[in-house]
Amino acid sequence: MKFSKTVKTIGAAMIIAAVAAGMTGCGNKEGAASGSNDTAQIGFIAALSGSASAYGISQQEGINMAAEEINKSGFKVNIQTEDSKGAPQDAINAAQKMMGNHVSVIIGPMTSNEAKAVWPMTQQAGIPTLGISITAEGMTDGGNYLFRNSVPESMNIPQTVKKTHAMLGYKNVAILYANDNEQHVTAEKYFEQALKAEGVNIVAKETFASKDSDFSAQLTNIQGKNPDAVVICSLYQEGALILKRMREMGMNQPVLGDNGFVSPELGKLAGKAADNVYVSSMWSPNRNDEKTKAFVANYTKKYGHAPDQFAAGAYDGVYMVVDAMKRAGTTTDKAKIRDAMAQMKNFSGVCGTFSFNEKRDPVVDLVLLKMKDGVFQAAN
Repeated sequence: MKFSKTVKTIGAAMIIAAVAAGMTGCGNKEGAASGSNDTAQIGFIAALSGSASAYGISQQEGINMAAEEINKSGFKVNIQTEDSKGAPQDAINAAQKMMGNHVSVIIGPMTSNEAKAVWPMTQQAGIPTLGISITAEGMTDGGNYLFRNSVPESMNIPQTVKKTHAMLGYKNVAILYANDNEQHVTAEKYFEQALKAEGVNIVAKETFASKDSDFSAQLTNIQGKNPDAVVICSLYQEGALILKRMREMGMNQPVLGDNGFVSPELGKLAGKAADNVYVSSMWSPNRNDEKTKAFVANYTKKYGHAPDQFAAGAYDGVYMVVDAMKRAGTTTDKAKIRDAMAQMKNFSGVCGTFSFNEKRDPVVDLVLLKMKDGVFQAAN
């Protein structure tokens, strides 16, 4: 589903009303206290509680670490953080509050479903908005104020398939995906296209709903087709349950995952069952780069655990916004900040070297990762 269609679905009247409601929040004490022109006001929306909170907490850690470093450098930023709980309505409420608090940029929300609810509002309000974990297709089509540094599935999945096919030589593949989540529906589509382009047969296709906990029927059907590999498109919670059940059933095939798998929580929950899982990511903690090495060391020292893709993408996101503000020469002129973001070329981050293409999607190299003993490592 294209994002531009979502704007029509929501309706112009609802968007305008929501923006107006947000703007009436100017009397909010938090916004008034933090509204000085010499401090950059940046909003951050993520699921900090609820079933997807592991992603959001990682993002929050990356955001806060970047902000602390930037403030120490002399450039002042204030991060206004709101918990969306992974729910579109809560994300809308958070965005309205931030509009009232006069943020110059919003980072988030965290999921594609939330962004489809919020981004028409921020586009209408002329607030530059940066997605740091949004991978559904067409998400930036809704307007020129919408950006993301997270790689869409159309760029990610073909690399996963091409590299794993060359490495593993599978001929027959089964697909299992969450059919009520835009990200995973999109991922399934691109897996199917990429597999067919490689001459791979899709011998079974099964679906489930997010929050399901019993996948025995789907896996029994897949097992009967005896595939060489299995594609799973889901978040890590359901993914871990599926992997454990697969291995219990004697299904030891390699597994290809979408962006929902790129979390250390997958290995923590699934244990050895997650071995032989492959994903593509812009992030690898093993990159031979001094900036990446320093980030991993400092993050691990600060939080007591290594960063994942969501922390790294969030960390880079704050630096991207500040880089744009510096080049624009303003922390408050949203149009100038937007223009500077659109002109970003060869930004050096901990995830690699970024540019934005004409659709404001990221241009960045990806790494194929393989999980072993609960940890993702570079597979190529």
